[in-house]
Amino acid sequence: MATSSPTRDVYAPPPPGSQRKPVNARRQAWRSRLWRFDDKASPYAYIAPFFLIFGAFGLYPLIYTGWIALHRVEMTGLDQMEWVGWDNFDRILHDSEFWTAVTNTFLIGVMSTVPQLLVALGLAHLLNYKLRASTFWRTVILTPYATSVASAALVFALVFRLDGGLLNWALEFVGLGHTNWANGHWTSKIAISVIVIWRWTGYNTLIYLAAMQAVPSDLYEAASLDGASRWQQFLKVTIPSLRPTILFTIVISTIGSMQLFGEPLLLEGGAIGASGGTEHQYETLTLYLYNYGWNLGHLGPAAAVAWAMLALLLLIAAVNWLIGRFVRKSAV
Repeated sequence: MATSSPTRDVYAPPPPGSQRKPVNARRQAWRSRLWRFDDKASPYAYIAPFFLIFGAFGLYPLIYTGWIALHRVEMTGLDQMEWVGWDNFDRILHDSEFWTAVTNTFLIGVMSTVPQLLVALGLAHLLNYKLRASTFWRTVILTPYATSVASAALVFALVFRLDGGLLNWALEFVGLGHTNWANGHWTSKIAISVIVIWRWTGYNTLIYLAAMQAVPSDLYEAASLDGASRWQQFLKVTIPSLRPTILFTIVISTIGSMQLFGEPLLLEGGAIGASGGTEHQYETLTLYLYNYGWNLGHLGPAAAVAWAMLALLLLIAAVNWLIGRFVRKSAV
């Protein structure tokens, strides 16, 4: 009986669709170029909105203010500008009221910043412990920061009133008499500093609290094993760990003190508050700028004051940078 043996290596055609079609080289090159462009340009597209907004609302006003500072411009004639060069800067630098405003701003800044940061540091240290209803206490501490500056200044203006003020009533009740807080050279600065401390202590407290919670617990355990008390742990562990945060809050508080406007303006209100008191005893740089720009209508000197404030801020920032660099070197 004849049998047929199977045939080996017989060619079988591939199934349809198994062969790849030739890729268009031009399309592949275009896709490659598009991918490289997207890889390089996408990061710039993501950050472009920030720079556009900063350029429109930050850089352009700054440059335009500097341009106005070199001209004589009046509020009643904004389209009429006369080149005067550095005369506006020379005018304010030879004005005794400008240096009074600089001194007042510096004193109020120191009187409000130092107690504010010390109290905030102590409150943050207390909140760092396990407390009942800790979220409630943190919310309560932050409440003054959420209050508008106008509301806070008006309430404290009633507290510091000469006649019928709550503080003078308490002083008379204990037999200490009453004080004209707004008209005194030092009492007016104390009143404004109290408003600033009340508003910003909670904000700095939460910043310090967040920094304290980032300190490794191993450091406290090691200090405890070495016999360090709670106070020694606070001085030797917490404070050195918070040095960058403390420098940050000092810079932010300094910038805020340079921009004090609502608190001194509303302490007495009206024309007296706008001029910083009867003898300019609490006039800050922002009030000085406001008087030149809005009350007198001289925009050139007002713009020069704004650039002088920027120069002072840059100087203070440089000093803080040098201090921070020295602290970092000493820590090493």
